[in-house]
Amino acid sequence: MRRPELPRRPRLPRTRAGWRRLVQVVMAGCVVALLPVTWLYVSTADRLGTTADAPRTEVAVVFGAGLWNGEPSPYLANRLKAAAELYREGRIEVVLVTGDNSRKDYDEPDAMRTYLKKHGVPDSRIVSDYAGFDTWDSCVRAKKIFGVDRAVLISQGFHIRRAVALCQAAGVESYGVGVDAKHDVTWYYGGTREIFAAGKAALDAVFHPDPRFLGPKEPGVTRALASAR
Repeated sequence: MRRPELPRRPRLPRTRAGWRRLVQVVMAGCVVALLPVTWLYVSTADRLGTTADAPRTEVAVVFGAGLWNGEPSPYLANRLKAAAELYREGRIEVVLVTGDNSRKDYDEPDAMRTYLKKHGVPDSRIVSDYAGFDTWDSCVRAKKIFGVDRAVLISQGFHIRRAVALCQAAGVESYGVGVDAKHDVTWYYGGTREIFAAGKAALDAVFHPDPRFLGPKEPGVTRALASAR
């Protein structure tokens, strides 16, 4: 009985020219890998700031960031706190909360709504998007489903550049507010994840794939703005 052949080990170059080619290939791979991140930084350079810098805009979009026992996670709570602050200061009129409600026992938008109401935002000024399964889906749905043309986006610093770039690509003129976050394990994970997510973001911006769920247009934002006047 013949023994199965073991996979061959990759051979390292034996000549100086071979090593030079290997280094060139590795460097080219690094450049290609970093291109999406570079695009995010260049395309959003003048569209980021704090709550104090945010322009007066009708709509703010808050992206979901997970729940802990049905309540907004600390990261999500910080995003919602910033939105409530902008509302109280009269910088925004309506908050569009966009998140995951793919399961009956997991409802980010409703938890976000409850938090905002407890912090001074009237229920009539909050609009829920229950199919914001990722950043691209949230941006496309804000434009196509809710009719948002211009918005202040609120997220953590490690995510806000991608959010702004994708919403711009989806047709929403955007300004990003990056809220503070404790530099814990979640923060480092989020920052590392963004390096890989930048590649998908670039593809989304170029090819404009349909969201996982689109559905009919919803008048929630229009009605909320009408109630504000």
